[in-house]
Amino acid sequence: MHKSSLEKMQQFYDQHLANKVDENLRVLDIGSMNVNGTYRSILNSKNWEYIGVDMEDGNGVDTVLKEPYQWSEIPSDSVDVLVSGQAFEHIEYFWITILEVFRVLKPGGVCCIIAPAGGYEHKYPVDCWRFYPDGFIAIAKFAQLEVIKAETQWDSLGFDDGSDQWQDSVLIAQKPVFSLWKRIKSKMKCYAQHKVMSLSVK
Repeated sequence: MHKSSLEKMQQFYDQHLANKVDENLRVLDIGSMNVNGTYRSILNSKNWEYIGVDMEDGNGVDTVLKEPYQWSEIPSDSVDVLVSGQAFEHIEYFWITILEVFRVLKPGGVCCIIAPAGGYEHKYPVDCWRFYPDGFIAIAKFAQLEVIKAETQWDSLGFDDGSDQWQDSVLIAQKPVFSLWKRIKSKMKCYAQHKVMSLSVK
């Protein structure tokens, strides 16, 4: 986890979560394995349940997913905060993943996704994508998430580990609090999208 990404997650915490340290929150970290760093120390509160999720067991992983695009281990509407850093570029079908982000978030829950817009190829085990603000806005819209912020670090900020090269993009979005009828329609839409997309990758 490079310093640019850690700083951006710290900013997310400072701006959106620092005033919630006394609340009981469930925080989910998708792609949480500790590879040269982790967000766990940033999102650490005695009142928060922090759950690291990944596809393989390892340092920083509390829950191992059986399927990458169907998180049966995580109930719907159960997560207050979802974070993911330096993972989406390695997800072949991220448009299915974003539907799972929507599904597991509680109404009013927020997500922070960080992924590069630049940098060299780094397979883990694949390296498929780079993200711009418009791309993050598009996938949020696809998943019915309301965008709070979508931006890319285009300028060099002088990180001493060379992490400016990644030009990290950040998406902060929220699951809307729908009326009962809109919530039913939203769940039906998400379910239909997920089924169609899942069939297309099998």
